[in-house]
Order: sequence, then structure tokens, then C-alpha cells
Amino acid sequence: MSTNILTKVKLARSASIPLASVPGAVKDRALAAMAAALDSNRETIISSNKKDLAAAEKLVEAGKLSKSLAKRLKVDDTKIDEMIAGIRDVIKFEDPVGKTLSALELDSGLELYQVSCPIGLIGVIFESRPDVVPQIMALCLKSGNATIFKGGSEAAYSNRTIFEVLVNAIESTEGMPAGAFALMETREEVNEMLKLDEYINLLIPRGSNEFVKYIQDNTRIPVLGHSSGICHVYVDREADMEKALDVCYDAKVQYPAVCNAMETLLVHKDIAGTFLPGIGKKYNEAGVELRCDERSFDILSGMGFLKAVLYATEDDWKTEYNDLILSIKIVDSLDEGIDHINKYGSHHTDAIITEDKNNAGRFIDLVDSSSVMWNASTRFSDGFRYGKGAEVGISTNKIHARGPVGMEGLLIYKYALIGNGHKVADYAGKNAKKYTHRKLNSNLSQKMARD
Repeated sequence: MSTNILTKVKLARSASIPLASVPGAVKDRALAAMAAALDSNRETIISSNKKDLAAAEKLVEAGKLSKSLAKRLKVDDTKIDEMIAGIRDVIKFEDPVGKTLSALELDSGLELYQVSCPIGLIGVIFESRPDVVPQIMALCLKSGNATIFKGGSEAAYSNRTIFEVLVNAIESTEGMPAGAFALMETREEVNEMLKLDEYINLLIPRGSNEFVKYIQDNTRIPVLGHSSGICHVYVDREADMEKALDVCYDAKVQYPAVCNAMETLLVHKDIAGTFLPGIGKKYNEAGVELRCDERSFDILSGMGFLKAVLYATEDDWKTEYNDLILSIKIVDSLDEGIDHINKYGSHHTDAIITEDKNNAGRFIDLVDSSSVMWNASTRFSDGFRYGKGAEVGISTNKIHARGPVGMEGLLIYKYALIGNGHKVADYAGKNAKKYTHRKLNSNLSQKMARD
């Protein structure tokens, strides 16, 4: 293993200890410094990004990089404004570290506190989007976690410049430990990171389903994330047509190259003849290629669309396109729609369009996804839109954190037991003392307040 990699990781691991106890006010000053540094280094950041864009254009022409990934690379003043806004949103949150989650009296003078704390050292591996660096660095800093970053080679110049700008701002803030944030830049370093379960507590991969699956299959470090975003919108027989048209258009067209964009449209048979021609016309104007089951093909294929209307294959139902391509299927019932989603979906985000409250409730109860929408676009599944300031990723896991993950996914807890010479022996045997197990309203920070 490279000495340089191990040195960076060990340093970050060591820095994670003091970082966990940095006061909230100090962390907020470091975040403010990060935002100011991005603002004052716009020209440098955009100049570096132009190098990545020029290289990406050649890779697209050579067929080595998709247009959707290349599109995510661009950093301009608007994108920098968004980065700054995301950091400032994180500043507004109260310090999440050291919060008492529960308090229990075990017996008189023997009190148990469950307290939030950072996870420790987190490895973030991502493709394309350079704005991931400030998003995750802000959340990790606020939650007291040291972080190793590894971005894709297609964004190497942008990632390095943004990282250096942010780290210089952080380490110039009095009270912040050095070495808590590190950047790795080669593919070999990723493979080395995956072996470092002794030091790294959690991995967060962000990228294609093949990329995330590779990470999941090649490490013993716990992985938070999702391997694909196969999202559905089901248009119920009781749908409002205007709402359905607006939501289905937004879910596919507003930004198709992301994991929360719709990939399959399911339509109840009773309204398919009315709804599909209307939405088909809108998709045609937006340049969407449609891949249909037999019944929807019969409705749409004769409409003279500019883009292709094709028959869907079995693979289409389980494909994340990240492009202006959409699978369409007509279903006979709400339950058939739910079954299709649970069979082919990726448990990411799925929506129902209906005016029937009972149908909406059944959909929400039975669709096994991390986010379920009623009369709203799947594109809302996002940390910023969920009020988290930003997100570290979207998790389809059923442990620890699920859905768009903000700071709560970067925290765990510890137990603190405060006694006065209490012994377990006193609670065992013939004359054993009894536990009270009485809930308390106090919190540990007050209990431990220094004079």
C-alpha cells in the first residue's frame, strides 16, 4: 500500500478525535470561512473547471464519457452561488453533536444518557459533480466527521481546486484540527481505500449503479448509498389529468440525468387512452424516446412523433437511463402497479397521481421505497429540497439512514452512564435492589456543565 495514502488516512483518523469535540460556534466560523473562500476564488475555480470541461468534451466525442456525466461537470457562477447557499444553510442548523436523545434513571443516582456523536472517519467516493465536495464537506464538518474525498478523474482539476480552497479556509479557523479532510486522486487510491476498514468507518459512493455496486462488492467497510435510481410514477384511474401531465413531465424532463428522475411511467388502463396521447405529445416536444408495452405502443405509435416509439423489452423495466428515454406500461389495477414497482424498482423514489385518498394511502403503505410521493414529482427526493441543507447521498438501505441523507446519516450515538459508586452485585442475588427504569427529562450537557 502507498505510504502517502496510509499517511493521509491515519492523519484524518487521528484528527477525527479532536474534531468530534469542536464547539458548534467554531464549526460555524469554519463553515462561514468556507463560503467566503468560494466567493473570493470564483475565477480560480471556474478556470480549473474549464480544463475539465475541455477534456470531457474529447472523452464524449471518443465515446468514453456519457453526455449526462459531462453535463454534471460544469461549474459556473450560478453553481458556485448554489454551493455557497448550501454551506450557509448548514450553518443555520443547530450543532447536532452531543444532543441527548434519551435519558433514563436506572436507580437513584444512576442515570443513563443516549447521546449523539459523529461516526468518525468517512470516505466519500463520487463521479463527475464537483459541487459534491462543498456539500459533503459542510455536512461532515458540522457533524464532526473527518472525511477522505475521492472524485472522478473527469473532474480532477475542479475537485483539487475546490478542495484546496475549502481546506485552507477550515484550517485557518482557530480551533479546527489540521488533516481532518484529505483528497485522493487516482483509481489506485480508491482500491487502497477499500482495504482500510481498520481506519475508515463508513463509505459513501455517489455515481452510476455499476460504480456503487463495485464499491459495495469490494470492501468490508459499511457502505451507505444506492446502486441505481429506477423511479416510477403511477397514474391512477382517479388522477387529475392536469396534475398528471405536469408531474409526469417534470419527473422525466426537468433534469433526466439524475437518480430521482422517472424511468418508468405506469398508467391505469381506464385512463390510458385519454392520458397517454397528451403526455406523449409533451414528451415528443421535449425529445423523449418512448419504450412501450404492447398496449401503450398501440396508442402512441400512430401519432407521428419525431422521436422513436419502440417496444419495451424486459430489460427496460429495470434500466436507469439517466437520459431522455422513458419506459411506459399500462396496468389493470393499482395493485398491479405496486407489484411492478416492488419487482423492478430500486427502492429509491416512486410516486402516485390520484385524487383517491384510499388509493394514495395503499400506495404509500405498500411501495417499498425510501421516498414515496403523492401528486408530486419524484424530483423532490433531494436533501436540499427536504430541508437538510444538502445531502451526502440517497440511501435505499434499511439500516441507520434511508432516503436523502443529511447530517442525521453522519451521526451515531453513545451511551453515558453516570453513577455514584454503583455496583452490579447490588442488583443480583436474593436481596437484589430493583431498577427503577424511570424516564428523565434532563440532558447530559446540562448535567456535565463545567463551572
